[in-house]
Amino acid sequence: MYLHKPHCATAAALALLSVSPAFSFSFSPRLSLNHKLVRPREVANHAASFSQLNGSFKKSSSLLMSDAAAAVVDDNDPPIFEGLLKGITRDYKMRLPLYKSDIKDGLNTQCLAAICFLFFACLSPAIGFGSLFGAVTNGAIGTMEMVSCTALCGFIYALTSAQPLTIIGSTGPVLAFVATLVQLADKMSLPFLPLYAWTGIWTSGILFLSSITSASNLVKYLTRFTDEIFSTLISFIFVVEAVQNIGRSFTNPASTFTKGLLTLIVAVSTYVTANTLRGLRNTVYFTQGVRKNISNFGPTIGVIAGVLIANWAKVSQGAAATLPSLSIPPTFATTSGRPWLVPLMDLPVWARWGAFVPALMATVLLFLDQNITVRLVNNPQYKMEKGRRKNNMLDGMHADMLIISILTFITSIIGLPWLVAATVRSISHVRALSIFDSAGKLKSTVEQRITGLSIHTLIGACVLFDKPRAILTQIPKSVLMGLFLFLGTSALPGNEMWERMKELFKDSKIAPKERWSKVPRKVTMLFTAIQMGCLGAMVYVKESPIGVLFPVVIAMLAPLRFWLEKSGVVKKEYMDILDEE
Repeated sequence: MYLHKPHCATAAALALLSVSPAFSFSFSPRLSLNHKLVRPREVANHAASFSQLNGSFKKSSSLLMSDAAAAVVDDNDPPIFEGLLKGITRDYKMRLPLYKSDIKDGLNTQCLAAICFLFFACLSPAIGFGSLFGAVTNGAIGTMEMVSCTALCGFIYALTSAQPLTIIGSTGPVLAFVATLVQLADKMSLPFLPLYAWTGIWTSGILFLSSITSASNLVKYLTRFTDEIFSTLISFIFVVEAVQNIGRSFTNPASTFTKGLLTLIVAVSTYVTANTLRGLRNTVYFTQGVRKNISNFGPTIGVIAGVLIANWAKVSQGAAATLPSLSIPPTFATTSGRPWLVPLMDLPVWARWGAFVPALMATVLLFLDQNITVRLVNNPQYKMEKGRRKNNMLDGMHADMLIISILTFITSIIGLPWLVAATVRSISHVRALSIFDSAGKLKSTVEQRITGLSIHTLIGACVLFDKPRAILTQIPKSVLMGLFLFLGTSALPGNEMWERMKELFKDSKIAPKERWSKVPRKVTMLFTAIQMGCLGAMVYVKESPIGVLFPVVIAMLAPLRFWLEKSGVVKKEYMDILDEE
């Protein structure tokens, strides 16, 4: 809604109407249902009756209209920084009244299916990242710390966040940063855990300031261009991780060709079963109710199928066909046997202040990881309505950043890994809760807190109790590699960058027309090639010795997009189509 300059007499009349108690009219940027606009004929009549006041009201009415217009623009385009706690207060005022429905709406079979699927989808990365953290930190932060942190922080986040469909977890960039911090501690002869803790304390403080000042509004400068590249990167990481693990089963000297082949069969069987059953909702087989339930439980059935195949091979072939299984610590204790609380005073005073420098980079990393993923979750395509204004992707971010800052502080002082919104797990969570119509189009999303709470409660049970832990140690790693493949590939549909990448190999004469078909093919190919180049650069930086600069590369994507338009590399009319929100 944009206000244009009306005739001065009309503006004067509206000025009187807006302050008169006899009329229910307001220039508030958000008109409620009780606000009724004056009819044009009534406006004209009032304008005529007050025409003699034109001169005296000319200046004041002009100011009133400009202020109203500014208010409208501010509502749709908020400033980068707002008053203290304004964004957080707004987020919770919109979401907390719906808390009861957040519980009630989660009591159905679709949510049960999502819990079963996401339990494995969240546990397996936690175990995987835990072993990697243990390797780079020499056991200071290991599998038990990672799984415990995933359960505890995930539960708190699902309980208190403004967007509970977001799943938090560790990410590759965070691992790369921690590895760099380990090297810094060794080079400066400083104890790692106290340095890690003070860096986290500074980081949590900066994130806290960003949350209470609504700094997450910076995300408004991000567009589909950035979202697609980041989402494709995370999917790429999951798929590559699965393929590499399957490949190592053939090349590892401790393995055999038989085990390698069985690993491949189990992983592919898990992936194909999950993918096929998930797509059953779009077929004509069975009744709609049966299709829906089988589709919802598809990933869980895929995991069960993979486990059955692996166990059948183990029983029939013995030790020669026994595959490596999940490794979970047998007791609830730190990996190295250290106390849970980090000895903060073991770090020299100068280093405590000096930790502010690496904290700046950690802040950029966590800030972007968190907000880009929440922006993807809040995408209007998922048709979520709770606690948000229509088509607004910023609602909820400030409150969620507050929770992340608090969790970062807690995890830092007890030596647990920092967790932020995990892209693939969050998108998979949202899609597992999507409701489709008979034509296969997304109709709505089940917005609730039960799934997040249940997923992380189950993960916590695996940490605290012996029987759940014993059951999980019977699941082959190859099953989870198949689940990784499913997670990575299932996040790609709907990603227009991926669709345009596939289009490069299609015959344009017979291929179905897409939303961007009006754009010349050469421009579309150039735009896609630039995105692919950015993706390649991000992969290179992430895997290089300068991996700590990965968040800087992400931050540069938004300026690059605007440069492409301003420089004329991609004309504005074409950019508006290709990068349409």
